[in-house]
Amino acid sequence: MKAAIFYTGKFGSTKKYAYWINEHNDFPVFDLRRENPNPDEYNLIILGSSIIAMKPTIQKWLMKNWPKIKDKQVLLFTVSGTEPGHPNLQQWLNNSLSKEMLEHIHYVPLRGRRVLNELPWLMRVFMKIASKVEKDTDKKNWLAEGFDYMVITSMEPMLEVIEQQETVDR
Repeated sequence: MKAAIFYTGKFGSTKKYAYWINEHNDFPVFDLRRENPNPDEYNLIILGSSIIAMKPTIQKWLMKNWPKIKDKQVLLFTVSGTEPGHPNLQQWLNNSLSKEMLEHIHYVPLRGRRVLNELPWLMRVFMKIASKVEKDTDKKNWLAEGFDYMVITSMEPMLEVIEQQETVDR
């Protein structure tokens, strides 16, 4: 099986997960913001995407390249502050991807991190303002203080799916 990891992210969590997968499987990793790799060369496509403003950041690349990868095994992991299993995650994908894509792609949500002092100035200001108007105490703290849910063990569901795909190909 020839596989590769294609990712796009905003604040570094997606990149970190992509390289953790690489350390485990030694698949090449492509940052889609800096590279334009050809997915035709691979039969297992692992996509990594941040969720920003309720949309996967990989949406445009996926729409453009879907004709090339729709007959391949496609795994998608998304990274956000939202807990896996939360209904919003699936709703955001439903709003962003076609029904054909949703039926074909194996999806694994992961949690990321947002370290406020590493964000661009304007984003920090936005988070502070949002935290002032938020009424829910937990959300208020989440916005004002950031979060870090990243641990290497959280990607075990993704590694299990990759292992299953490798077994199918043998």
